[in-house]
Amino acid sequence: MRRRHERGPESLTRGLLRCGVVAGPLFVTTFLVEGATRADYNALRHPVSGLALGPGGWVQTANFAVTGALYLASAAGLSRSAEPATGTGVGPILIAAAAVGLLGSATFITDPVSGYPPGTPGMPTGYSTCGALHDLFAVPTFLGLPAAATAYARVSHRNGNRGWTVYSLATAVVMLASVGLASAAFNPLPTLVRLGGLFQRVSVATGFAWLTALSARALRDRASRGMLDATPEPMPH
Repeated sequence: MRRRHERGPESLTRGLLRCGVVAGPLFVTTFLVEGATRADYNALRHPVSGLALGPGGWVQTANFAVTGALYLASAAGLSRSAEPATGTGVGPILIAAAAVGLLGSATFITDPVSGYPPGTPGMPTGYSTCGALHDLFAVPTFLGLPAAATAYARVSHRNGNRGWTVYSLATAVVMLASVGLASAAFNPLPTLVRLGGLFQRVSVATGFAWLTALSARALRDRASRGMLDATPEPMPH
C-alpha cells in the first residue's frame, strides 16, 4: 500500500524534471528559426531579445514566458529530487531565479540594440524604463545559471564524480566569459559589435544544454532508484 500512495508524488517529480529536459531545446530552436527567417535581423550581431521587437515579436516574448515557466517547474522538480549526485539546496533556488529572469524578459521588452530594428541607432542613446528592467531581469539568468552550475559542481566533487564536476565548472566559465563578451559588444565595443549575438547565443546554449543534462540526469537517477524500489516485498504469512 505504501508504494501505491507514492506513485502520485513520484509521477509529479518526474513530470517537473521533464520540463527541464525540453525547455532548453525548445527555447534555442525557436530563436534560431526566428532569427533565420526575420528580415534585416543578423543573428551574429543582434541579441536574442531583439526578436521580441517589431512585427512577430510576440513569438520571442512567448518563448521567454514558456521557457521561464518550464524552468520554474524544473527547479521544483530538482528541489524534490535529493539524489546524491544532483541534490543541493541552493542549486534549484538559483535555477528558479534564472527562470524568473526569463519571465521578466517576457514582461519587459528590450530597447533596440545594435541597429535592430532597422532605422534605430547602432549606439544606444539611453535607457527606457522597460529596457532597463529587461536588462535587470537578465542578471539572474546570466549570473544565476553559472552560480547554479558551480553549486552542482561542488556536490559532484564531494561525491567523486569528476566528469560532472568538470562539465559543470566548464559551463560556468564559458557562460560568464561569453556573456561578458556579449555585453561589451552590445555597448558597443567596435571590435566586438559584429559578434555580440554570437557571444550571447554561446552563453545561452551552453547554460541551457547544461540544464537539460542536469534534468535528464536527475530523471535517470530517480528511474534507477525506482527499479530498486520495485523489488517485490515478501508476502505476509
